[in-house]
Amino acid sequence: MSAYDLILQGGTLYDPCAGTMELCDLAIKDGKIAARGKNLNAADAETVMDVTGLIVSPGLIDMHCHVYPVFPYQMPDSLRTINAEEYMFRAGVTTAVDAGTTGWRNFGDFKENVIDATKVRVLAFIDMAAKGMHYPPSEQAVADINPEITAAVANTWSDVIVGVKSAHYWAKHEDADHPIWASIDGAIKAASMSGKIVMVDSIPIVPERSYPDILARLRPGDVHTHVFAQQFPLMDENGRMQPYMLAERERGVHFDVGHGSGSFWFRQAVGCFNQGFWPDTISTDLHHQNVTGPAIDLLYVASKFLAMGMPLQDVLYRVTRAPALSIHRPELGTLDVGACADIAVLRNREGKFGYMDCGGARLTGEGKLECVATLREGEVVFDPEARSMPDWQNAPAPYWTAPGTTRSWTLWK
Repeated sequence: MSAYDLILQGGTLYDPCAGTMELCDLAIKDGKIAARGKNLNAADAETVMDVTGLIVSPGLIDMHCHVYPVFPYQMPDSLRTINAEEYMFRAGVTTAVDAGTTGWRNFGDFKENVIDATKVRVLAFIDMAAKGMHYPPSEQAVADINPEITAAVANTWSDVIVGVKSAHYWAKHEDADHPIWASIDGAIKAASMSGKIVMVDSIPIVPERSYPDILARLRPGDVHTHVFAQQFPLMDENGRMQPYMLAERERGVHFDVGHGSGSFWFRQAVGCFNQGFWPDTISTDLHHQNVTGPAIDLLYVASKFLAMGMPLQDVLYRVTRAPALSIHRPELGTLDVGACADIAVLRNREGKFGYMDCGGARLTGEGKLECVATLREGEVVFDPEARSMPDWQNAPAPYWTAPGTTRSWTLWK
């Protein structure tokens, strides 16, 4: 029996915990990182994958996406979500954090039919609305906001629920039947009762609920997503960062990209970036309407920050270790020995590339990240260049036997 199941050989290992990138082989055994070091002995592994010239990173974490694909849709304007395995592995994502697609009434179905049934690790923010973002009328129903039940569900499935989401509550005025802070305050209460963080997606739609007011409501560690959307006054009329943005970051509020179909504008992001205000985490808000643009996948969104001038290690940190710490899962986003072998093998292409935003604008800059292979718990789940496979002339018999034979059954079933 071999000492290792697989060795990734010759790659540049990105270690977000140490803040280093260096040539280093990586060995895997029984789904965990078994060893790290230069020139590990290839004879000790059943399979050797040559990753020379490539980046070996912890599996990426998309901490804002929507992966509860329920058909048929209850409403024509319901949130059309995606299949996690279909879209995540090809972008190096091994952990998808669903951002409030379901609430306390339908989270059980999500748990049974998606979270427990997919190879992608799926974690979730539970939405403050009873039926979540999947069912828009529920987001506007004050009667569906129940912090006690939401907290109870979060406590019941605390292993997969990382926080509480407040989203799309479009209160236009203060009245007893539709108070403007009902959703956000409800989310904060439920999160406090369950020991979770809050993620807020809320537009400053009335003067009484301004953007500074929204941020001031959040606790240290809570997350404001869609930070570079056009509706947020991040800069003054002279293009200078608003002081309250810096103050809220200093207080501990986290700012997430949450790209989406309409929530990322270069005219916002570049101005903030050039003044040193970078997002804490990079995420897609991926759903059915933006997988062909402008979000596409997590690597495409991350590459936009490369193009803006963010150093490679800073980009990688914001899609690996930073989201892991934000959602209080420090066991993720690491390649330490003993950690789960969730791995993304990436290529950073040199040259000029163009990127789109949500406002129909282009930015051209250096670099583009591409996924060469993805491993989930040590299993190669995406390998379009066949780096983990033998050359066809030397392939073992099961690759050649016809369907229906005894030996081929394990291959074809």
